[in-house]
Amino acid sequence: MELKTKIHAEDGKQEILITRVFDLPLHLLFRAYVEPEIVAQWMGTKVLKLENKKHGSWQFETTDPKGNKHGFNGVIHEFEPNRKITRTFEMEHTPFPVQLEFLEFESLSEETSKFTMHIVYKSVADRDRMLQLPFAQGINMAHNQLEKVVSMLKE
Repeated sequence: MELKTKIHAEDGKQEILITRVFDLPLHLLFRAYVEPEIVAQWMGTKVLKLENKKHGSWQFETTDPKGNKHGFNGVIHEFEPNRKITRTFEMEHTPFPVQLEFLEFESLSEETSKFTMHIVYKSVADRDRMLQLPFAQGINMAHNQLEKVVSMLKE
């Protein structure tokens, strides 16, 4: 089965480009990234904080099957509704350093929109370590869930 979310990682570069076309209008796709209740549903995470503004911050927490808690957090540097979010992303208590993420949202038609995420890592080695994880499958599963959850808002 072909993955709908595309991951482009050029050899020797410290970045990844992620793209996905959703069968969702732009405003609903954007809501999936900024409304805590929706984020929690499609990401399967607890949203502890989500301040959607310049200089805002965010903090999520997941619990694995063994009951261990895993934290994720960052700072929002740029926030333009229905257009873009620039933020940092950190996985707490891991060897991965903070990464910089540029999220862009684009309307393709009344019912479809495009999501682009440009991630910059501290080094090529850090980026390559991330790609060794089931990264592509995980983000595809999450985006499939996003589309399923948010599609219900259209009705």
